[in-house]
Amino acid sequence: MSIKKIIVLFASSLLLGSCGEYQKLLKSSDPDLKYESALAFFNDGKYAKALTLFEDVSSYYKGTERAQEVIIYLARSYMGMQQYLSSAEYYEVYLRNYPKGRYSTEARFQVAHCYYLDSPDARLDQTETKKAIDYYLQFIELYPQSPYAEQSYQELAELYNKLALKELKSAQLYYNLGTYLGDNYLSCEIVARNALKDYPSNAYCEEFCWLILASKYQRMVYSVDEKKGDRAREADDEYYSFITEYPESKHIKEAERFHKEIAKILQ
Repeated sequence: MSIKKIIVLFASSLLLGSCGEYQKLLKSSDPDLKYESALAFFNDGKYAKALTLFEDVSSYYKGTERAQEVIIYLARSYMGMQQYLSSAEYYEVYLRNYPKGRYSTEARFQVAHCYYLDSPDARLDQTETKKAIDYYLQFIELYPQSPYAEQSYQELAELYNKLALKELKSAQLYYNLGTYLGDNYLSCEIVARNALKDYPSNAYCEEFCWLILASKYQRMVYSVDEKKGDRAREADDEYYSFITEYPESKHIKEAERFHKEIAKILQ
């Protein structure tokens, strides 16, 4: 380590002591001192102070070797402050300026991870969730052997499950509405089937399959006589599919009750 860097680090450590010293640091005309102090603040978990200093020196280092580090630490500082969308913006700035830079793998992963962290509850709009999925898929395609790959797959599965859960809640709502203002059982079945098609490995497959069976049964119950036989056969087929796939399901007793009623119609 050079003597100059030792002096800068020593000076920056002294300046971390108080708010008054921090204000003096902000007014300093020494960009190296500000940069090293920003690193010290960042490593100490004082991300807001680090962010201010990194922003202050960003124009000075533009076009230099240190420019990449400044952008990356701006993104990391926002991440530390849990301002995930701002962090993603800086990682994207980095990728636009240095698409093959030494931090490009980290930046591509972190863009996806930021949107993952910002993904809301399943009951809310899932725009950020879908963005995160798109970014994870791009990352996995580009860096399948990356150290971040395993985490990407895990978080991608969580995001798919969140979208599936949103569809499950929608299907359950249709089922609970029953025959109110129309055939909501059919809507329930459609939503459930589409969810299984769109998210085939989701964590709620059993519940979707159960709702399909239950909806078919209810459509049989509420159908007119001339359609009851056909709908009973459809429900019967669905019953055998369900118990074959989920023989230990918590719904098995209810499924058996359905089957007895279906059998009466078919006889």
